[in-house]
Amino acid sequence: MDNKIVLIILAIFLPPIAVFMKKGAGKDLIINIVLCILFFLPGVIHALWLVTK
Repeated sequence: MDNKIVLIILAIFLPPIAVFMKKGAGKDLIINIVLCILFFLPGVIHALWLVTK
């Protein structure tokens, strides 16, 4: 439970790090980095979706 709270906080402030901690290096991390480069908010939404899924 505590780990999920930390991941949610990370997903809001540093989305790629939260995705990396949840899924590791892979396609989800690349997608999140691209979303964060283009616009920050879609990266946050994607990270929150992956962390809470």
